[in-house]
Amino acid sequence: MLWIFGAFRVVSYYHRGDWQFVGTYPSLLAIYILLWWIVAGHFANPVPVDRLTSYTEKFRSVLLTFLLHGILLTGGLLVLQLRVLPIRFLMMLYGLAGGAVVGSRLVIAFLYRAYRYRWARPHCRFVVVGASRSGCELYHFLGVHEPVANQCAGFFADGPVPEDVQHLLRGGVADVKAFCEREEIDEIYFALPLNQTAFLEELSAFADDHFIAFRIVPDFEGTLHKGVNVHFHDCGPLLTVRQNPLGFRVNQLVKRVFDLAFSGFVIVGIFPVVLPVLALLIKLDSPGPVLFKQLRPGRRNKLFPCYKLRTMRMDLGGNELQATKGDARVTRIGRFLRASSLDELPQFFNVWLGHMSVVGPRPNMVSQLEEYSKYIRVYAQRHTVTPGITGYAQVNGFRGETRAEGAMEKRVEYDLKYMENWSLLLDLKIIGQTVRNMIVGEKNAY
Repeated sequence: MLWIFGAFRVVSYYHRGDWQFVGTYPSLLAIYILLWWIVAGHFANPVPVDRLTSYTEKFRSVLLTFLLHGILLTGGLLVLQLRVLPIRFLMMLYGLAGGAVVGSRLVIAFLYRAYRYRWARPHCRFVVVGASRSGCELYHFLGVHEPVANQCAGFFADGPVPEDVQHLLRGGVADVKAFCEREEIDEIYFALPLNQTAFLEELSAFADDHFIAFRIVPDFEGTLHKGVNVHFHDCGPLLTVRQNPLGFRVNQLVKRVFDLAFSGFVIVGIFPVVLPVLALLIKLDSPGPVLFKQLRPGRRNKLFPCYKLRTMRMDLGGNELQATKGDARVTRIGRFLRASSLDELPQFFNVWLGHMSVVGPRPNMVSQLEEYSKYIRVYAQRHTVTPGITGYAQVNGFRGETRAEGAMEKRVEYDLKYMENWSLLLDLKIIGQTVRNMIVGEKNAY
């Protein structure tokens, strides 16, 4: 408040000839400070020396407070049609007040931390029971924010311990109670799977009896035996057992806009030149239509007509069978189209219609969906997103025939990796690798 009052005094001194400002000075100061008190209580940390708040976080919170304060103040003046202060005065006022408040908070925080590092002794010695990811992240968090005030006395774990905390291993989980009594530990962090309820209750009772603070750092990965993501909402933390960036509307919109732009460019810029030539070669090579249409399972297993340039003879049948190496059904021009992936060109119409995406898990045949869903438990997960013309599995060598043992499992594994790590940059990278493979060729493209 003193810094804001000082900023007002400076502005009033430089503009003391403006009688409109001088006359409204007391009321404007009162409004400014009252609004600051309300906004700062919600967005700025009221304790500037909070030991677990970084300099960046402090600066961001104060900057956000001043920004919102300025919007509310100027917005209110405009709505009420009051001209109590010209805009150049407001800019000068916010510049002085903001610089003074931000600078003072950073200086106080710096002096506090300098004092803690130079003269203070640890006021909290803690141990971590379990070397899970959550336990290690807690150790690093406390080490970054306040390595002096919080001193880790050791880890206790029965299983493998990450290399970065191996030097802190003091024994198994059965040794923690004796260690805490001997070393006078202040806090115990429980970072084991939550299904170990008996040991959790035992350790909690021990902490209560020995005046030790007991805290739980949930190891959801160890409980569910898979990756877990924690999202915070108004109602509290929500857990998801699989990361899915494409589950967010914004990411879906970004991907759809990119698909429309990219497929539109191919349809308008490449199709008029390439398709007539390929259509003529297909007609000259063997009798039958130029395009081949087949129902494929798309997002949520909904069937859609998937288009391709025809690469097989029509008189040999077997459209629901995978092509094999040296397959007699494949025509001469068909071998070239498959090797160069040009047979997939018509699928850009599927992208434009919303059936497919440029990048995504490749749509398999209906017979493959029925077959692989029986013994690959996570196979259905790849159908939670829109299938693609090319995919992460394909550019990593897992395309073509899947009769070899483990071939489809590896393809599903890469499809799920793509879904969990999606970004527009990853899509661009996969497209670039696909173009490179089209030029160089692939051994599994037949």
